[in-house]
Amino acid sequence: MRIKTKITIGGVFVAVCVLCGGTGWLASRAMAAETLQPAPGVFFVATNGNDAWSGQLAGAKENTGKGPFANLPRALAAAREFKSGPGAKNSAVTIWVRGGTYFQTAPITLKPEDSNLKLLTYPKERPVISGGRRITGWKEVTVAGQKLWAAEIPEAREGKWFFRELWVNGERRVRARQPNKGYLVIEDLPDKVTEWTKGHTRFQFRGNDLKAWPSVTNAEVVAMTRWVESRLPVTSVDEAAHVVNFRKRSVFELQKDDLYYIEHAFELLDAPGEWYLEATTGTLYYMPMPGERPDRIEAVAPVLTQLVRLEGRPEAGQFVEHIEFRGLTFSHTEWNLAKAGDPNAGPGWPAPTSEVGGFSQAAIGVPGAVWGEGLRACEFADCSFLHLGSYGLELARGCQSNRISQCELTDLGAGGIKIGETTIRTNAAEQTQGNEISDCRIHAGGKLYQSAIGVWIGQSPNNRILHNAIHDFYYTGISIGWTWGYGPALASNNIVEFNQVHHIGVMSNGDGPVLSDMAGIYMLGKQPGTRVVNNLWHDVAATKYGGWGIYTDEGSSGILIESNVVYRTTHGGFHQHYGETNIVRNNIFAFARDQQLQRSRDEDHVSFSFSNNIVLFDQGVLLGSTWKNDKFVMDRNLYWDTRIAQHPGEMKFAGQTLESWRSRGHDQNSMIVDPLFVSPQKDDFQLQPGSPALKNGFHPIDLSRVGPRP
Repeated sequence: MRIKTKITIGGVFVAVCVLCGGTGWLASRAMAAETLQPAPGVFFVATNGNDAWSGQLAGAKENTGKGPFANLPRALAAAREFKSGPGAKNSAVTIWVRGGTYFQTAPITLKPEDSNLKLLTYPKERPVISGGRRITGWKEVTVAGQKLWAAEIPEAREGKWFFRELWVNGERRVRARQPNKGYLVIEDLPDKVTEWTKGHTRFQFRGNDLKAWPSVTNAEVVAMTRWVESRLPVTSVDEAAHVVNFRKRSVFELQKDDLYYIEHAFELLDAPGEWYLEATTGTLYYMPMPGERPDRIEAVAPVLTQLVRLEGRPEAGQFVEHIEFRGLTFSHTEWNLAKAGDPNAGPGWPAPTSEVGGFSQAAIGVPGAVWGEGLRACEFADCSFLHLGSYGLELARGCQSNRISQCELTDLGAGGIKIGETTIRTNAAEQTQGNEISDCRIHAGGKLYQSAIGVWIGQSPNNRILHNAIHDFYYTGISIGWTWGYGPALASNNIVEFNQVHHIGVMSNGDGPVLSDMAGIYMLGKQPGTRVVNNLWHDVAATKYGGWGIYTDEGSSGILIESNVVYRTTHGGFHQHYGETNIVRNNIFAFARDQQLQRSRDEDHVSFSFSNNIVLFDQGVLLGSTWKNDKFVMDRNLYWDTRIAQHPGEMKFAGQTLESWRSRGHDQNSMIVDPLFVSPQKDDFQLQPGSPALKNGFHPIDLSRVGPRP
């Protein structure tokens, strides 16, 4: 039974559900107020604490030995000790974490016996769980006429620590690179490959773009082709032949005019904010930003791959359950291909083929900084995942009924959140399903792995992606499914509603595009019951092909696409490569560059139905690729090309007039007329009173609920 009432908290009216057996935000806050006091199973951690103290007070009590612990691992050990006591096996434990930065020397590992645990931020404070280490001892130096700062790192000289990321005063700094902004272009490929899926180990560069600098063998070329990046360690540069050679091969065949940049040679250190780590001497060089002083900066470099590992055993029915993370910040990790495949690398290092410089799609082998399997009924609320060298959060095998809400994920080496696996599990306990991502802000990813995704859902059903803001990724905002074609697939009944996804491929600051074949939302395989409803998708751009708003790729089937607004894409608002039984209705597609709608394969079955949509454009064509075999349904749509306002009869449907198109059975009840949006050039797609679209049965789309809720 649900009874709603209202109370006032801090002057704000809050709707409360009582007598319904739930906890929710209000109950959590009430619990917080109660458990700030010393109580059995309540522990405190503070940066000025002491692991020899009791951990049962928020602050130190003089001369008593009572006060907070200094580190989370000590608090977790106390929690386990408490649970091992008489009658306390399943008791709930709360750990309050006070403000400050907690530098971890190993991942925090939680197992099934740690279930029923709350890790909460102390009120009005914001603790950071860091996998990094501060770098100090900066000195001003002059090298090759350049005024720089230098810090000595003995662990680097000894081969024990090498990093590819550096944060100064809370901002990511740039590995010395060329060009400082933008990209270079591949001139040609001296070698042919047998298949496009086989990559190259060298290419020709233009003019003087690259040189045989003394430190060039410490550099990496990051080359973009198709929908992936390849990170390629340089072995040599032949200036006479204009050829650069690599220790690894690219993921796919490189092509003339593909984009790339080179990073991490000392000779490229020429712009404020850039840095270079010379491993042989253990010296870190940094060109400071204006106003920075060596004695007044905080520089942090990553040490750990992962910060938290939640290790259940779903195959044995042993789950990590009812753990709540609230208000915590997770920062400063790194995962890199150079270490992948090393048998001594430890957990979190999947082993791709060692000679390949990347992954075939979505930077799929890059793990989450917070990683779990066998995780059930757990929650991440109001947490931050920032300054990371990987994905932020990954719920892998056997993660069910978890919730990620009101979190921010930003400044990411790869993507935001991964749900599920690439593997189809037949054991229900090992299937990841029923998770929710809601009211999160996921942005500024792909800093190291450009093909990473804002939210990736693999072979996983029944998940909900609701009310999120996702933007500034080089590849795709949301991706669902991991089956190419009509074979077995698990990604069914996933719900995508009320999200705003924008600046995909092209960044808000104008950087990009650098990749192709991507979209605001990308889907694969049979997905009966999946719904993409009431979302806003805009500003999606690709290089050579494939900057789409909504993209149903190979075998995408059984999907409802309804009441979405899509605008400013390079290659189309909607594209179906191939699939069946998809329904596309009551959407607005506006201002695509090349074509508005695209269909890439003729099949023997009906591809999709497209009805009650509005398509508005001022460049390109209406229909792109193939519309030959009539195995599609289109009707009751409204089309308007602003260039033919005085001559609507000139609109072409795959090269045909409307009359000829209708003779094939399509768009019998559709119209070519101005839909009368309020101000489409200013991104206002509300319909004016008297719009012909309303008379044609179009239902207005309410965007007021799109994005994170307060």
